[in-house]
Amino acid sequence: MSEKDKKAFALRINPALLKEIENWAADEFRSINGQIEYLLNEAVKSKRKRRINKNDTDEPR
Repeated sequence: MSEKDKKAFALRINPALLKEIENWAADEFRSINGQIEYLLNEAVKSKRKRRINKNDTDEPR
């Protein structure tokens, strides 16, 4: 996805949490914005995976 395809929005965040994300981003050679986007993508993938696994176990065999 190119930068022009991305939607910008304001984010209010606790300063201590922002500092943690900033440090984490630096450790992984990402910008703060890139780190937040990465973390959100990982959370969405995990949620989808849990939903799929839950649906698999809910069906009677």
